[in-house]
Amino acid sequence: MIRPVNFKFNAETAVNNAFQVSGNEEKAQEGALKEFDEFVQKLRENGLDVTVVEDSPEPHTPDSIFPNNWISFHEDGRICLFPMYAVNRRLERKSDILERISAKFRIIRKIDLSHYENDHLFLEGTGSMVLDRENKIAYACFSPRTNKIVLADFCVKMGFSSVTFHAVDENGLLIYHTNVMMCLADQYAVICLESVANPHEKNMILDSITNSGKAVIEISQNQMNHFAGNMLQLQNQSGEKLLVMSTQAYQSLTHQQQNQLESFNRILHSSLTNIESNGGGSARCMIAEVFLPVLKNTSS
Repeated sequence: MIRPVNFKFNAETAVNNAFQVSGNEEKAQEGALKEFDEFVQKLRENGLDVTVVEDSPEPHTPDSIFPNNWISFHEDGRICLFPMYAVNRRLERKSDILERISAKFRIIRKIDLSHYENDHLFLEGTGSMVLDRENKIAYACFSPRTNKIVLADFCVKMGFSSVTFHAVDENGLLIYHTNVMMCLADQYAVICLESVANPHEKNMILDSITNSGKAVIEISQNQMNHFAGNMLQLQNQSGEKLLVMSTQAYQSLTHQQQNQLESFNRILHSSLTNIESNGGGSARCMIAEVFLPVLKNTSS
């Protein structure tokens, strides 16, 4: 997780991120820092190992709080670097962050897809893709930030198959990232099927999820707008599975949905309202989960 120093509304990403709402920018950094620190504290209090890297003031990266878009970490020691749509987000790929990670985890190989930026082709990590790592399936809804050519390259290099589709919001606009409408956990998937208009694509998604042995928990467009799709299942140091989300997302769920999710795992939620409104991302976007082998004699 990247602790922000210059968080603010990013006009470069707002052009195709309908979840962003320009708020009180004078208070954006102050509010984001408070929400970030409280979120990290809550994660750690529940036994999660959180590696926090302090962002640097220069170069200016207003969205650095969302690291999962530019990097992913994999069990075999590989990391992937991704091509980013917004020019000012490409600056988030900072060498000191990789140095901090490599001091704690074993990085065996780097797969760098960022060269696709030269061709204006983009794939924004585990924002563009929701990965079923166990079954090696990448779910992705196409958008200006999720290109099929780059997706295919990722899948070939990493040994994944893909399930691709189109998803739109209530205004008919393409949803910018798959991870705002879909969350995959070990035994279930949370998904806004209302956003997938094509019946064939909808059935293809459902078949893939159910064939991989997961239950389907549907959320509405309204719940998606409250970031109920932007959840992430994590495992703490005791081996307990936890589902992490924002308080806004949690409060948008019905009691039945809350109980259904709690039947699989405990829920953790934290208030992220300022980050959500200015940044257009929520709890899942703030976490780049690390599957790399851990080096001995290290601490977070």
